[in-house]
Amino acid sequence: MMIETAGHAKSATDAALFPPPRPRAPAKQDSFSLNDEFIFERADYRICFAQGSEVLRNKLASLVERMYGSRGLHVYHAVQDLHPSRAILVACRGEHLFGTLTLGLDSKTGLLADTLYRPQIDAVRAKGRKVCEVTRLAIDPEYGSHDVMASIFQLVYVMSRLIHGMTDLFIEVHPRHAGFYRRMLGYRIAGPEKICPRVGAPAVLLHLPLEYADAQLHQFAGKPMSRERNLYKFSSPLRDLAALTLTLSPASANC
Repeated sequence: MMIETAGHAKSATDAALFPPPRPRAPAKQDSFSLNDEFIFERADYRICFAQGSEVLRNKLASLVERMYGSRGLHVYHAVQDLHPSRAILVACRGEHLFGTLTLGLDSKTGLLADTLYRPQIDAVRAKGRKVCEVTRLAIDPEYGSHDVMASIFQLVYVMSRLIHGMTDLFIEVHPRHAGFYRRMLGYRIAGPEKICPRVGAPAVLLHLPLEYADAQLHQFAGKPMSRERNLYKFSSPLRDLAALTLTLSPASANC
């Protein structure tokens, strides 16, 4: 597993982000209501949703199989089923799809990570927290960069935190990749190493309280020259993140 500024973004005050706004009325906590035509333009690539495109979903399945296979992993059900609680992001350069990630909200069926780590995730739920997860993260290393990863994760932040009011983000990763997520995004190890049945390989559960992301973005967003080693400094400025809550809305006509 692995991991623009929105030039047309509407202005908003930085203070509007912290604390994060409550989810707007149309945004159900267990299902996405997003603008399927949303496109996040960067200098040489773009990020969009894949739910509405069978072509994109087939391309991302091929990418996932290739990237995971190169690490000796086998992906079961590479073409993932559509589910209202999951949003599939893809990064493309021209017609070439080189990155993907799925954000899943908690729902009646739970999270995929519940299969191995329900006790750990239930302990967070029991505190009245709202949980979500990142799955099926794959980026072709030929095209990957800190900018790409930061762009994808800032969309995860906007969708999970600013639009849906989530408080905690989980991800299952191979143990040898855990250090990267801890250093660059501030994840904490939340569950012991187990064999993930979806890829037939070891995994550990990582947990990111989104208040930590709030603070890091408030301090570092839009400051790529900072000497701090994290991905947050490569994120768009705060006012652009706030504007993304509008462009991601189904009512937007962003492209």
